[in-house]
Amino acid sequence: MRTIETLDDLAVEMDGLLRLDPRLAEAVTVAGQLPLRRTAPGFASLANIIVSQQVSKASADAIFGRLAAQDVLHDTALFLRSDPAILLGAGFSRPKLRTLLLAAAACEDRSLDLHGLCRLPAEEAIAGLTQVPGIGPWTAEVYLLFAAGHPDVFPGGDIALQNAFQMIFELPERPSAKKLNEAAMIWSPHRGAASRLLWAYYGVKRGLGGKSPV
Repeated sequence: MRTIETLDDLAVEMDGLLRLDPRLAEAVTVAGQLPLRRTAPGFASLANIIVSQQVSKASADAIFGRLAAQDVLHDTALFLRSDPAILLGAGFSRPKLRTLLLAAAACEDRSLDLHGLCRLPAEEAIAGLTQVPGIGPWTAEVYLLFAAGHPDVFPGGDIALQNAFQMIFELPERPSAKKLNEAAMIWSPHRGAASRLLWAYYGVKRGLGGKSPV
């Protein structure tokens, strides 16, 4: 499986996407240069995504920054030994902390291999990630996009992607996750590029300076 590792890789994916669906050309113009947003596979990347669930990017960045400053994300055993009160003090909700603790424990007992699953087909990797209570499809899909550089993943349950799709295609209402995932099949095998495009487009339209909302 080819992966998106560089901006050149992303440009190739975008070329393929536009050949499949030229209707996206205007969205590309609006979005401008797409960010790569490639992260190293591992627990820190997963933690960053879990922190980002259902909060603004600014809030997520602040919480993750405080957590990273504790220097416990590089070692899941160390994370598991950390004082929960200190972790909660970084700004975590209790459910998110529970998810991270369960994920760290799964890494330690080797039932979850955050590096190895990056080499798996998307469906198999998502199944492996979502075995951890609290990790749903959105978290798994975003991890595959950015930590694995997977070229053909599309988190249709993401509200920003749904809003962007509604704007681009001038729909009367925001599509459901099911409908968006069905519509996005036309973009396969370049749905990773489509995800980045729609996030960047939404960021521009919402006045985020082109920054992704996640």
